[in-house]
Amino acid sequence: MNTELGRLIARRIALAGPISLADFMAEALCHPRLGYYRKALPVGAAGDFTTAPEISQMFGELLGAWLAERWLAMGGPARVKLVELGPGRGTLMADAMRATRGVAGFHSAVDLHLVDINDQLRALQGQVLAAYKPTWHARFNDVPEGPLLLVANEFFDALPVRQFEKTARGWSERMVGLGSDDSLRLALAPGVTPYAAALPDAPVGTQAELCEAGLALAGTIGGRLQRHGGWALIIDYGRDGALGASLQAVRGHRGADILDRPGETDLSAHVDFAALARSIGRPTFGPVGQGKFLQRLGLAERANALKARANAAQRASIDAASARLIAPDQMGTLFRVLAVGDDRSAAPAGFSDTSSDQI
Repeated sequence: MNTELGRLIARRIALAGPISLADFMAEALCHPRLGYYRKALPVGAAGDFTTAPEISQMFGELLGAWLAERWLAMGGPARVKLVELGPGRGTLMADAMRATRGVAGFHSAVDLHLVDINDQLRALQGQVLAAYKPTWHARFNDVPEGPLLLVANEFFDALPVRQFEKTARGWSERMVGLGSDDSLRLALAPGVTPYAAALPDAPVGTQAELCEAGLALAGTIGGRLQRHGGWALIIDYGRDGALGASLQAVRGHRGADILDRPGETDLSAHVDFAALARSIGRPTFGPVGQGKFLQRLGLAERANALKARANAAQRASIDAASARLIAPDQMGTLFRVLAVGDDRSAAPAGFSDTSSDQI
């Protein structure tokens, strides 16, 4: 194997047999010592990918305004858990908090909680968010109970997925085993998977994915909202129940083989928003395309305000960032936004009054 973690995974397979892709992803991304999200600084030009908050301050500012408006819609509770799942460098939350300084009572009500397992990123988050005294957790389940405002930007796509292929026998799971040279290889399990009941009928050769961890987390978030009230905003790239294999690997902003260099390569898969909405068990709004959502929140107006006090080069940069966030051929339609809340408040900004608003 070409990494220490790869050798450990190969040894596990040699001793106990092939493992699911979900188990491989869990090890590759979250191994306590060698996992990608434990030790890498993945976000930014020097990392493996760039997220919307790093593209423009406008993204976090508009999301901050959305969260503050939802707090007001909740009746402005005296204390609310403001939670970000996978906060990266802390950029989104820093922009969100700066943009909401003028909302009377909001900052004094906020109890900031960040869910992250990366010590280097936690240090960066601590620097930019020190004024808000964040508390860190390794899991959302560890966040204390109470009224909730939650944002998850590009978090669900990194949760482990199982992959399946329809064969003449039925649905079979794709597993990670060892080749003749002891390198990691993908192969189908010989029998029909116990997960077949959760998969639809489809032609032979069809592929499918199932993210148990994402569905479980969605259910946990929904339970919190049902018990204590609040809102959640999930932004990610994905689809609504479409079949197919979407798991991909990225290293150094370039595509890679999903089994190559475990622990040094980012792995992610498209989020099934329809399945998430079903698992949440609470009223949902959307999903809508990120472009439509940001435009409805006032991206163009915010961009014009920034350009009014910018030089020519800065104005061009603002325009380029806006296009990257909302253009259909960039992040505008691939990335989608789902809101989760209650049936008492008015519909949130950025969405229509129905749960069927599409891209």
